[in-house]
Amino acid sequence: MTRSTHTVALDRGGLDVTVDVQGDHGRPVLLLHGGGGPQTVTPFAALLAGQRPAQVFTPLHPGFDGTVRPDWLTDVRTLAQVYARLLDVLDLRDVAVVGNSIGGWTAAELAALGSDRISSVTLVNAVGIPVPGHPIADTFGLTPVELSRLSFHDPSKFHFDPSALTDAQRAVLAENRATLQLYSGSYEMADPGLPARLAKVTAPVLVAWGASDKVVDAGYGRAYAAAIPGAEFRLLPGTGHMPQSETPEQFLPVVWDFAEAHGDAHSARV
Repeated sequence: MTRSTHTVALDRGGLDVTVDVQGDHGRPVLLLHGGGGPQTVTPFAALLAGQRPAQVFTPLHPGFDGTVRPDWLTDVRTLAQVYARLLDVLDLRDVAVVGNSIGGWTAAELAALGSDRISSVTLVNAVGIPVPGHPIADTFGLTPVELSRLSFHDPSKFHFDPSALTDAQRAVLAENRATLQLYSGSYEMADPGLPARLAKVTAPVLVAWGASDKVVDAGYGRAYAAAIPGAEFRLLPGTGHMPQSETPEQFLPVVWDFAEAHGDAHSARV
């Protein structure tokens, strides 16, 4: 894995975006992490780049893992604008965007922006829209054990011991949590204006959903797909809120086949 920093400029200001890259050729994939931080997608990025002709770009959301977040960057919609500019800076084309949880929300906002650099978007157990009758769990009030029970099909495989963390690791987790709360805007993790923007999306979109997710249930996922013209919905059995972590081998062909079906065949070969 290589790590680099790229300066991105928007009308309201500039910032440096840290990007991890796995693979050195093939179809570009922009992989957007959720509230758990980049470590929730880094192993999957390596798997994807190792088993498919893909070059996977994983930006760290500014404010996560010690990165700098400017004062004007306070919501997911603006974060998506940052990543649209990042694609310009990197001069990437035929990009498959994949986002999990709040990264999925960001991917949805990217789809709504309508960048011609993007060929497909996959939303993985995404948050971001209000769905009556399908509330998003208030994860900020949960212990790590409680959150694990909601997030995974088999929580026993993902034991987390907070006592094993160093003081530095605890500080990073606290900063990540504060950044997540800022971006989400509320504990509901939803923007009432997003469905109207999604109704105008023209890019191919796949909504992939871990069937055992208790953070955002499958009914929420189906409503997400219904909000986007022509979007496909795919229920993934035996996995929860983070299929890329819990069942990566099952999840990989789902992501890749959709990207291949809607991308330029040449980009996967170069």
